[in-house]
Amino acid sequence: MRSVPKHMPFLLTLASLCLLLIIGLAVPEPAVETGSWGLSFPTPGEIPQAPVSAERLRPLDSAFCDIDGGKVLYLTFDAGYENGYTAQMLDVLKAHEVPATFFLVGTYIEKNPDLVRRMAEEGHTVGNHTQNHPDMSRLNSLEAVKEELKQVEDAYFAVTGSPLPKYYRPPQGIYSEENLRHAQALGYKTVFWSLAYADWDNKAQPSAETAFSKLLPRLHDGAVILLHATSRTNAVILEEFLTRCKNLGYRFAPIDELFL
Repeated sequence: MRSVPKHMPFLLTLASLCLLLIIGLAVPEPAVETGSWGLSFPTPGEIPQAPVSAERLRPLDSAFCDIDGGKVLYLTFDAGYENGYTAQMLDVLKAHEVPATFFLVGTYIEKNPDLVRRMAEEGHTVGNHTQNHPDMSRLNSLEAVKEELKQVEDAYFAVTGSPLPKYYRPPQGIYSEENLRHAQALGYKTVFWSLAYADWDNKAQPSAETAFSKLLPRLHDGAVILLHATSRTNAVILEEFLTRCKNLGYRFAPIDELFL
């Protein structure tokens, strides 16, 4: 019996790889690792480094910035409860004719129907921030994700008589590829962000000067800006912030333009 030459296994493996290339079978893309959304800004004025690239997010109907949008900004607010500042912010948005997206939990909608109706009537988008603000990466079934999102849909319809726009933001930015695929299967587009600052702690609100020092140098083309509607500082700075952005040549667009 003839022995197999030592180089034969290598050649067989090489032949197999060549065959895969010939018949067009691509190597699968790496999975989106579970994590909490975070950013680094190595170069002021440019798109930051994110945990997942815009190109990798796109097939999942997800985005964190508009890499081709030019001088456009997308203003978004997260709110788990009402802290007395939203009406003031809505006044400023109306005066500046700036569209925004408010990612709300279900209980916010239930407890603040007048504010939610005003958001919708004044041309803003209300997005889904889940009913209970859980770690969505731990919900492993489509049904569990659907229940979290559907309760918000039902609350919004009860208040406005209209379907909730299908935009979703994971609470605390905690995500997994499975969660993004579940949201996609339910018809949602997932919206992360490319610009934010530490504005969420009501017991340690930054000064206006601190807010501007964090936000303005990091502005970039196509930015999705995350602010918290519960922040006293944001209520104080919003008018000047919008003015400064416009003076820098930016326009504000509704969130649906992010996915065109």
